[in-house]
Amino acid sequence: MNWARMQDALVHRAPEALSVHLLMVVITIGIAVAIALPLGVILTRPRYKKLSMIVMNVMNLLQTVPGLAVIALVMPFLGLGLKPTIVALSVQGLLPIARNTIAGIYAVGPDVKEAALGMGMSHRQILYEVELPLAMPIILAGIRTSTVYVVSVGTLAAYIGGGGLGDLIVTGLAMFWTEFLLVGAGLGALLAIVLDRTLAYVEFRITPPGLGS
Repeated sequence: MNWARMQDALVHRAPEALSVHLLMVVITIGIAVAIALPLGVILTRPRYKKLSMIVMNVMNLLQTVPGLAVIALVMPFLGLGLKPTIVALSVQGLLPIARNTIAGIYAVGPDVKEAALGMGMSHRQILYEVELPLAMPIILAGIRTSTVYVVSVGTLAAYIGGGGLGDLIVTGLAMFWTEFLLVGAGLGALLAIVLDRTLAYVEFRITPPGLGS
């Protein structure tokens, strides 16, 4: 173990790499939520239910493509850097969020919606004031899954100049520097755990007491 190299990786390289990686994850998940959440809601509406199977099969197909392959596919159109990485990761982060949005809304019992209708609520009010709040814990579970996935696959951004913790890992592999590998992989795992636990706490806080179990 070369302690000077470890200090270089941990003190001089890691802060910038971690900040770029965190920025990449936050932007990617923001885009994925902005697309997948409304899409999941739309696919639960009676008018569009027939399209849900087609759309989900397409998302499943995109999810099976390796992350590096997706990044390579968008690279000719968007070039090198952080932009193609965010686009590629956003595409692969859609499935867990959309799937859990659909599952969460379908999990709301018909008796609950009938009671809301009986109280004079419109279908729009039922969606925003009944279905989505009750489905939110399940939706957040999908966001957690997508977040952890993006943190791990985001390390591949280094291969197209996207930066992040992948730079440390790629440098360690190229130079056979174990210290860089340990710092890059360790911080990646730590970031995934911290984000997962943070979202789990948010999920716990917003879950109605009766649904806690």
